Amino acid sequence: MIYKSKNQIIYSHVAASYNSFLTPKKKLPFYLFFLSVIMEDNNTRIEPSPVGWKSNNSHSHSHSHHHLESQSHKIHRHNDMLPSTSILLIIIPIIIIILLIAIALLVVMLKRIQSAKHNGVSSKSKNFINNSNCMFIAHSTINIHSSPEVKGGCLHGHGGSSERMPQSKLRGVQVFTYKQLEMCTNTFSEANVIGNGGYGVVYRGVLTDGTVAAFKVLQREGKQWERSFRLEVDLLSRLHSPYLVELLGYCADQHHRLLIFEYMPNGSLQQHLHSQHKQSKNSLNWGVRLRIALDCARALEYLHEHTTPSVIHRDFKCSNVLLDQDFRAKVSDFALAKIGSDKLNGLISTRVLGTTGYLAPEYASTGKLTTKSDVYSYGVVLLELLTGRVPIDTKRPPGEHVLVSWALPRLTNREKVVEMVDPTLEGQYTKNDLIQVAAIAAMCVQTEADYRPLMTDVVQSLAPLVKTYSSACPSNSFRCNQTVSPRS
Repeated sequence: MIYKSKNQIIYSHVAASYNSFLTPKKKLPFYLFFLSVIMEDNNTRIEPSPVGWKSNNSHSHSHSHHHLESQSHKIHRHNDMLPSTSILLIIIPIIIIILLIAIALLVVMLKRIQSAKHNGVSSKSKNFINNSNCMFIAHSTINIHSSPEVKGGCLHGHGGSSERMPQSKLRGVQVFTYKQLEMCTNTFSEANVIGNGGYGVVYRGVLTDGTVAAFKVLQREGKQWERSFRLEVDLLSRLHSPYLVELLGYCADQHHRLLIFEYMPNGSLQQHLHSQHKQSKNSLNWGVRLRIALDCARALEYLHEHTTPSVIHRDFKCSNVLLDQDFRAKVSDFALAKIGSDKLNGLISTRVLGTTGYLAPEYASTGKLTTKSDVYSYGVVLLELLTGRVPIDTKRPPGEHVLVSWALPRLTNREKVVEMVDPTLEGQYTKNDLIQVAAIAAMCVQTEADYRPLMTDVVQSLAPLVKTYSSACPSNSFRCNQTVSPRS
């Protein structure tokens, strides 16, 4: 007897029992129901059913077999669809992420293209200024922010030796390594020292092309001095005027910070004006002092009224006025300079920095800085040229310690103004010229900033005096010591 499973036995008995009353139409669904019950696994053998069942349902069994195969195909097809769906669930997010990254890259590229176009326009503007030698021309305007280096920064690689400085020129300003400057100054020999101040030491040296230059070594450290160094390089690489000392190059090699300027053979105005040697003071006759006063006025006029926004020097004083071989003056030292407001004489708030005796009262008390603060400092220098005195001198009698306080009441008095003039001038001036210079100085050192003139007004007032003295002197060097006859 052939062995049958328990389900098959049950199926045979049920089928035999219901075979007598099931109609042919109902036999096929019933057969399929029980067939699904007994199909536990693929190895289950289906034995032939009783003869009566087979003979009566041979046609139905054939149809059920085909239907079973169809369901089996559907099951396999369903099982095949499951991994395909899983793959789609993985692929679709990946495709979406790739599309988002592509869009982001496209946006970045478009922004870079726009930035490159903007920089190209700025570079063309900068090249135009450079081709014009960037020299001062009356009523011309220089835009401080027109050059792309203002935003990107002009100094690179100062953090270590692995980051090298760009070996190129920035609008005529060359970048040097520290070893190159050692060669130029004979390893910074003490014999080449030409100046010494709070900022560091200044050496005389010769560049590889034979140019004599002044090498200013910054010895102070800290964020403030680093910013000052960057600012001075940044400003002087853009501001070009015959009344400003030219920056030839700089060095930011590791911790070394140096500025290379054009060499000014006659040193600073302070060295001559306040020197103990009479010969040095005699070199500054009336004509030379007038010319120095006019050169300084034009330098500040350029900074205040021919740059956008204006530049406030903030440390204008005698020691920052340098003299060339012809005693023509140029303004130097922009370490404390400040970019002013776009509006004329617009206020900006800042820390009080500068030199005692030259600070404007409103700036010293409130920190409110304007171009009129420089005008006050200029007035102090003009008083020094006029009187030969220093701004603060505690060795003088009481009431004469502060130059401005002592001079201001005398500047408007025709008799007293003659008494306050530097004795070394020995009557080289006319009284009318003296009174006019005294009036300019008095206006510049007014306590109220609004009462001080613009530097353009100062230039227009001094220019005729210089021209008159130039015509009176046989040479154009303003070095003659002859007395100019008084004019009515």
